[in-house]
Amino acid sequence: MNFTLEEPPINIGADISEKSFEMIEAEIINYPKYHQFDKNEQALIERLIHTTTCFEQVIENIYFSKNAMMKLKDLLQKGAKIVVDTNMIRSGVSEFYLKKYGNEVICYVNEPEVFTMAEQNGTTRSYAAVELAIQKFKNEPMVLACGNAPTFIYAAINTLIKEQVDLDNVILLLFPVGFVNVVESKEYGRKFLEHFDAQGIILQGRYGASTMVVASLHAAYKLIKDFDTGQGRYNGK
Repeated sequence: MNFTLEEPPINIGADISEKSFEMIEAEIINYPKYHQFDKNEQALIERLIHTTTCFEQVIENIYFSKNAMMKLKDLLQKGAKIVVDTNMIRSGVSEFYLKKYGNEVICYVNEPEVFTMAEQNGTTRSYAAVELAIQKFKNEPMVLACGNAPTFIYAAINTLIKEQVDLDNVILLLFPVGFVNVVESKEYGRKFLEHFDAQGIILQGRYGASTMVVASLHAAYKLIKDFDTGQGRYNGK
């Protein structure tokens, strides 16, 4: 049997990205709910679809508080600490953007102090890690971003309330994935946002991932960059 070697039809990274977003934009217009989102929200949705290839799961389950995208961009531009539950997120966020806007990604899950806190308090390390981070940075702008461990959400909300943190300086990005505590934690997150008129973005249901947190941050950074350079709406590149 003959086998012929082939090369990719498109073999340049920038061209692949551009073509991907062209395909997303051509397909996404067929989803009625997509048109209910504003342009900034659509930009983030498109980035999430680019990361996952999942149209319906993203469009039907994404939740934005009223001013979430404006708040996310504002806090990043103010040098917010990005408190996360996995080192995967820290590894994935662009160093270029972090340096440009003075953001630092904080992940304390492997800190010795967190191991001790978790053991003493009977919690997961993710719970203890976000608790410690909020206590340390409660007077600074914060993006609290969860892509894996739903206990992070409970810790974030409970610690924000206990520490009486100014919620105008905070946004929650809630994308944990899995089965145990996942749906319930996101419901708790939405109740918190709506009760306190706080800001956040949630992918409701079981679906999620650390990569979706990274994609959301990159979408926001790209919106900032495009606005600063006068390019207007995010174009997916």
